[in-house]
Amino acid sequence: MKRLKATLAKSLNYFGNILIIVSLIVLFLTFGPAVKEEVKYQTTNILDISKSLNPPNTDFSIVIPKISAAAPVFVNTDPYDPTKYLPILKEGVAHANGTSYPGESGNTYLFAHSTESFYNVGKYNAVFYLLGKLNKDDEIFVYYKGKKIKYLVDSVKVVEPEDIKYLGTVSDGNTLTLQTCYPPGTTLKRLIVVANQQDY
Repeated sequence: MKRLKATLAKSLNYFGNILIIVSLIVLFLTFGPAVKEEVKYQTTNILDISKSLNPPNTDFSIVIPKISAAAPVFVNTDPYDPTKYLPILKEGVAHANGTSYPGESGNTYLFAHSTESFYNVGKYNAVFYLLGKLNKDDEIFVYYKGKKIKYLVDSVKVVEPEDIKYLGTVSDGNTLTLQTCYPPGTTLKRLIVVANQQDY
């Protein structure tokens, strides 16, 4: 009987250790990419980023030096149809169809993942994960048809998912609206960044 208890205790101890190791691995895989992005943001010199951050292409892409984000933009994506936009968001940023193109009068509306769950930070291209770090007058560059267009952030706000007024005109002039889910890792609300085009 004592041997049976000792064997059982040893087995439970062994399986307990395995469960702890597996749990630590799952935690690392789940939160590791998010922590990596935060650490990278906190330790990177913004001047070094702006010197080394290149657009993926000059046909249509976005570069946000402050958060070290650079991604291709896929044009004319239906923002209401997940079967259309989810595959695109795995690759980069989506341009909402029916909104202006960069450099044109009106509002250019771009949206991307912050990630729908912490588990998917690595799975999806979470290019807008740090979008909430932007402040008024931070720079955003959009490359479109070989031209580099500079925008300065005007406002950063959190809105309800049903609030779609930002798909329309948000102010006079040429504006850029960026949207992602907020807080990162959830779909509870939407983070909206509105920026104004600068003469460049």
